[in-house]
Amino acid sequence: MAGRFAPRPTRTTVRGGDVGVPARAAAGIPRQTAPTRVRRWVPDGPLDLGLVLGPLRRGPADPTFRATADGSVWRTSRTPTGPGTLRVGTYGGEVFSEAWGPGAEWLLDRLPELLGAADAPDVFVPRHRVVALAQHRRPGLRLTCTGRVLESLIPSVLEQKVTTDEAYRAWRLLVGRFGEPAPGPAGAGDRPMWVMPAPRTWALIPSWEWHRAGVDDKRASTILRAVRVAGRLEQTVEMTPAEAQARLEVVPGVGPWTSAEVVQRSHGAPDAVTVGDLHLPGIVGWALAGDRHADDAVMLRLLEPYAGQRHRAARLILLSGKVPARRAPKMPRMDIGTL
Repeated sequence: MAGRFAPRPTRTTVRGGDVGVPARAAAGIPRQTAPTRVRRWVPDGPLDLGLVLGPLRRGPADPTFRATADGSVWRTSRTPTGPGTLRVGTYGGEVFSEAWGPGAEWLLDRLPELLGAADAPDVFVPRHRVVALAQHRRPGLRLTCTGRVLESLIPSVLEQKVTTDEAYRAWRLLVGRFGEPAPGPAGAGDRPMWVMPAPRTWALIPSWEWHRAGVDDKRASTILRAVRVAGRLEQTVEMTPAEAQARLEVVPGVGPWTSAEVVQRSHGAPDAVTVGDLHLPGIVGWALAGDRHADDAVMLRLLEPYAGQRHRAARLILLSGKVPARRAPKMPRMDIGTL
């Protein structure tokens, strides 16, 4: 990342950061299985796969997301028509994609939206030098819109009030144990990918398995309440981001922090700024006003010039790498699975 300071490995830098997609080289996943469907698409501007799809990855070992040595991004999804695997690569300004499984057609039909075709980055006007520089250096940034709610809600709940490592570990263990193998070649080999469990499967996970994954009763209960109304939550993709957040927050345990994290991905919401975060206010405060102790109120005041685009502004600030030097110890990791 550009900037004077190296970014800290926090949830906020992951959300604003970039997934490194290698230059095209040798293939990373064997492809003996012919894709169910293939699609080519030409975006109307610069497109950086690592920036656009990066917020969908939950850690470097996410079993539902992988960047391979051939310059492709692979991800799995539980679509309305069933599980699917999507491979996306860019070659010479053109996007080439392949998909496998019952959800292949749905995934390819929504490919432009996934890669930010519904986003409007040109309307964004930077008001600070650090934001303008980040925008100039990252012309391929677009906000993804997955059209799926639960696949963003569950990992966001797992990230509540714990360290990044704990949340990523829980997601990896639960998906790997209770999910299903990814359709196509991604589901085979030494490091198979997985599709996250169906709502009913989440609801049937025994309490001791949550415990082994390091998930406390509060977060587990929130996920169980959410999957019981999964159909109603998935309907929010037809709503505005604000309306979607309001419905999500009806579920006990889902607050403004979690709902914003969801609609940023499911809706591509450019104004859904994350409040209640441990690090983000201090990073925004430091970048825009030199105030490392900024709280949510100060952060929102500093982002007022970007009304309608506050999430995009926050992402660009995170991508700038201008974060304050750490002065406090890291949040301790508490693995309840060992208790």
